[in-house]
Amino acid sequence: MSSTALPTAVLDPARLALHLPRLTRVATRMTGSREAGEDLVQDTLERVLRSPRRVAGDEFRYLVRAMRNNHVDRIRAANRRVKTAALDETMEAVLPAPDHSGAVMEAREVLAAVAELPDSYRDVVVAVDVAGCSYQEAAEALGIPVGTVMSRLYRGRQRVIKAMEGQAAA
Repeated sequence: MSSTALPTAVLDPARLALHLPRLTRVATRMTGSREAGEDLVQDTLERVLRSPRRVAGDEFRYLVRAMRNNHVDRIRAANRRVKTAALDETMEAVLPAPDHSGAVMEAREVLAAVAELPDSYRDVVVAVDVAGCSYQEAAEALGIPVGTVMSRLYRGRQRVIKAMEGQAAA
């Protein structure tokens, strides 16, 4: 079984200029515009010239194949990018900025109710609900048993709820 391999030659950068007009015509047909075709030719030649290439057969056919591969890579990359669109000015008027003033007021009222608690309840509520400590961490920090933390937390929360209900009624 003998194979007839085409002789390979190193791609001569000086000869690339001879292929530019034909490559530009092919690239223009591939991309649909002259400017995009010229960009494609430039990118392809840049890739080809980065390292020495051995070409088997016709240089022009090799360059067209490289340019086609480059074009396909560009299309794939463009399809992977997230598409963004500018918002219409009328849409901005439809979407008002969220109003958090009610939540801020409520948070202030809750913190005021917590501040009014007796020290023993307030310390536990602040440690667990504000600082985010676990029951065990709060117990160690306050020097009390975990069961005491749980009962004081329950009672402290109940007092805050009653204070909030009283403010809502007023």
